[in-house]
Amino acid sequence: MNALIQALVAANFPPERIIPSASMARYTTFRVGGPADVLVHIADTREIAPALRAARQSGVPVTLMGNGSNLLVRDGGIRGLVIRIASDCAGIRREGDCVLAKAGVSLSAAAQFALAEGLGGLAEMAGIPGTLGGGVIMNAGAYGADLSQVVTRVDAVALSDGRPLSFEREELGFSYRHSAMMDAGVIVTDITLRLTPADPAVIRARMEECSRARRDKQPLNYPSAGSTFKRPAGLFAAKLIDECGLRGLRVGDAQVSEKHAGFIINLGGATASDILTLMDQVKARVLEETGVSLEPEVRILGEDG
Repeated sequence: MNALIQALVAANFPPERIIPSASMARYTTFRVGGPADVLVHIADTREIAPALRAARQSGVPVTLMGNGSNLLVRDGGIRGLVIRIASDCAGIRREGDCVLAKAGVSLSAAAQFALAEGLGGLAEMAGIPGTLGGGVIMNAGAYGADLSQVVTRVDAVALSDGRPLSFEREELGFSYRHSAMMDAGVIVTDITLRLTPADPAVIRARMEECSRARRDKQPLNYPSAGSTFKRPAGLFAAKLIDECGLRGLRVGDAQVSEKHAGFIINLGGATASDILTLMDQVKARVLEETGVSLEPEVRILGEDG
């Protein structure tokens, strides 16, 4: 990977932002995963294109990540270059009733900004531990709301060659935990959200209501990637898993949470293999007993150990 590192340095990336053999356990909320060959921290969306050129020049694949909150990296790690767009790549401002934000802005920070500006539409997002960029790609949401309801434009660059792209509302193709951008091979750089003026006291009350629900129902004191499986049409994954008697099921230090059966948690020493094996066991049991095929909501990357 020396050629890739040299190409990144030549593209003016400071050495301290280029991490060889980066442990993905450090950069994901599951706290598992093998090393990435090279990880580069992006501090400005204008750095994305030079990073892509460096990878292309070196002939290596590229993987994109935000803050790793919906990501499970296998124990063998990730080959090539990981481009990490998180809090370093943030910025947010208001224009009328719209909020313009960079991809690295956290959903929580965006919700707090909207509250301060007296704009409703993001209160339910305040507790989602991800970035706007990643959230838009997967149409993140909670408590009856999702980003499809407020996003009106997305600017991005193509993973293949770094060319700028834009998607207007009608081109975003939002559906449950999916968007057209998920299939288009892009890196989101900027997001425009159209919000609605509202009483800050009402917004704050809704945020606190959602926060209480999370504290009461979710295993927030253990590493996880949030809901492990997507919600089947008309059903709830957690309810199906619970009805199959799988609450508390363990493989190594991976466990179906006893507090919320929709979460698989890391009790402290889990490996990605433990988590994947447990996911397979849950899927198999639910399919056998209910006929429902669960699909992962967590994004699974990398090679087996």
